[in-house]
Amino acid sequence: MKPAFADPGAPSLPLHAVRANDLPAFLAGPGARWQGWLTASGFEASLGDVRLLPGADATLAGAVVGAVVGAVVGLGTDTARRRQRFGLAKAATTLPAGNWALHGPLDPAERTEAALGWLLAGYRFDRYRPARKPAARPRLCCPEGVDAARLTAMAEGEFLTRDLINTPALDMGPAELETAFLALADEFSCFTNVVRGDDLLAQNFPMIHAVGRASPRAPRLLDMRWGHAGPRLTLVGKGVCFDTGGLNLKPSSGMSLMKKDMGGAATVLGLARMIMALNLPVRLRVLVPAVENVISGNAQRPKDILTSRKGLTVEVNDTDAEGRLVLADALAYACEEDVDALVSMATLTGAARVAVGPDLAPYYCDDAGIVAALEAGAVAGFDPVWRLPFHDAYESVIEPGIADLDNAPGFGFAGSITAALFLRRFVTTGRYLHFDIYGHVPTDQPARPKGGAGQGARAVLGALPAMLGI
Repeated sequence: MKPAFADPGAPSLPLHAVRANDLPAFLAGPGARWQGWLTASGFEASLGDVRLLPGADATLAGAVVGAVVGAVVGLGTDTARRRQRFGLAKAATTLPAGNWALHGPLDPAERTEAALGWLLAGYRFDRYRPARKPAARPRLCCPEGVDAARLTAMAEGEFLTRDLINTPALDMGPAELETAFLALADEFSCFTNVVRGDDLLAQNFPMIHAVGRASPRAPRLLDMRWGHAGPRLTLVGKGVCFDTGGLNLKPSSGMSLMKKDMGGAATVLGLARMIMALNLPVRLRVLVPAVENVISGNAQRPKDILTSRKGLTVEVNDTDAEGRLVLADALAYACEEDVDALVSMATLTGAARVAVGPDLAPYYCDDAGIVAALEAGAVAGFDPVWRLPFHDAYESVIEPGIADLDNAPGFGFAGSITAALFLRRFVTTGRYLHFDIYGHVPTDQPARPKGGAGQGARAVLGALPAMLGI
């Protein structure tokens, strides 16, 4: 189901949004007609709590008398709203089908959050349950002053990201990721190029080839270009479609979510869709190294030394630290032409999850202008991020002595930082932004069902005008 608002001008029912501390005033004013009903039903305007409003008196003991003439949804307390994004979107999963118009003293940011959350709450992953007839869903009339086209583009991009991550590796290997990549490119009339299999060696992408060569599903580098004028923006996404860990084999518990190890690729594709749907004045490039990290007789081995596209040698001290290897070749390739901003996204380290948990998208950037723009974009897009440092004191940690770089130093600390420092060695622009995302929601949240999720994309989208001067 595609995200969409109710058709403008379509008949709708009112949805009254009420803060907890404003409930007495609501019951004495606009809600006076339903004061008895709401009080008897225990409505306290807690965040996301919904009550239908009947057209005639009703009691808890009996059925609602008369047709529903509206509904009320709680906005909770200030503390509750700080603790949970998109709380009002709970109404999108509990109200009956139909069109609903939001009423209440919401400021512009709150109306935008409500509208975006409503769209995101409509996501369903039903690829493997096609026989189930999709239920009719309630639709929200786009609130006054809210940019419907922008929010729809955001939701469509997020739906693409979620679909890609949620699809199991059986049906989302490198070839299938390429198919999705090319479908998006075709939709927006992009130029594309794909380098596959042993051609990666011939065209000097040795680390992408080394990681993916053990799989019968050939590794590849996917390259997309869109736009003919404006600043150059390049997005690079880690596309490890499944990660067994290679010869440094993961335990079964560590493998259970590895279908999401292409979450960086899925997120940059969702972001690219947003950019292109909104027709932003940029020259966009998207690079995705798509591989499967498995075991066979020709798998890369611990202590192998690889020579990267950039010419730097890398000692492979852990075949399970493969994401930075494929990203390194792609980042070096991206920097072989002028670029005004370079963004990489990857489900790169468990250390990032230990540091900030699954809800925050940690990022690295040394450009103060990009940092300021991103922080503002995160607030505007309801897409929380947290800055971590490119800490130069740890540079020596990623230098093993036998080669230029170590892909998995035995430092025992700061795993996300050392991975980010590794990637920075392959970047020649100072306007570089790297995300170490999780790409997964562990439990159902308002507007974010359990499963695959984009992180950082809306923050970057909001930052682009200031980042690129567009």
